[in-house]
Amino acid sequence: MLLAGLSHAQKSIRDESMVNQQERMVFKQWDRSKFTPTSGWLGINPYYWLTWGLHPNYPKTDLRPLAGTGPQLQRLSLAGLQKDADRSYELHSDSLGNVAKEEILGHSGLLSAADPLWLLYYSHQLKAITDFDPLLAVEGLSAGIKAKLISEGSYDWYNGEMKMLAERLDMTRKTNQDRGARILSYHGMLMDYRKLMGIWSTRVSTAGRFIAQNLLQKKLKAQETRIEKWNQNTDVEIAREVLRNRKY
Repeated sequence: MLLAGLSHAQKSIRDESMVNQQERMVFKQWDRSKFTPTSGWLGINPYYWLTWGLHPNYPKTDLRPLAGTGPQLQRLSLAGLQKDADRSYELHSDSLGNVAKEEILGHSGLLSAADPLWLLYYSHQLKAITDFDPLLAVEGLSAGIKAKLISEGSYDWYNGEMKMLAERLDMTRKTNQDRGARILSYHGMLMDYRKLMGIWSTRVSTAGRFIAQNLLQKKLKAQETRIEKWNQNTDVEIAREVLRNRKY
């Protein structure tokens, strides 16, 4: 009962000066009219001088952390600026990273096999070089033509040229270089390959004509080919036949 009586006897105390000080230091305006105790009539309030006499500039200086020039607001503003700067640096670094990745993808020889232009065009056009087989060069040719090409050295020359093209192509695909330079190299080798195939086709056809001529000469020597009788009127008849069958 004594404790109950004492608890009912307690009274809450509200010090306006402390409340104003707490509010102004945290969030509210730095209102000079709320600096209590005030100076009173003609400035003769002794409590005012006891409280503020030793700190006359304190009511004049805004010390709120979140004031317009407060340290906390400055820190928040600086943090915001630093965040924006970090974001811009991050975007810049991401851009540099993407550019670097594109450069790596374009220059790396390890990824040349995944180049779209290689997959769609040059891999098919240069397949004869990448999958070169010496036996395919004389496949379908007669034994006489094969022997002629081998004896005159055309077959070895063709194999050597194709192997050099294959080495050049393999080096171009594995070397780190600009994608444009690699594509130009592909195109140059394709032109060289077509030129080589033209020369090889010419040599094959020449070998075939040579063998046919040899066979014809052998038949003539063996008198297996008959030559029709010729007289002076034969040339005249041939000329008249040509004129009769002319198209223009």
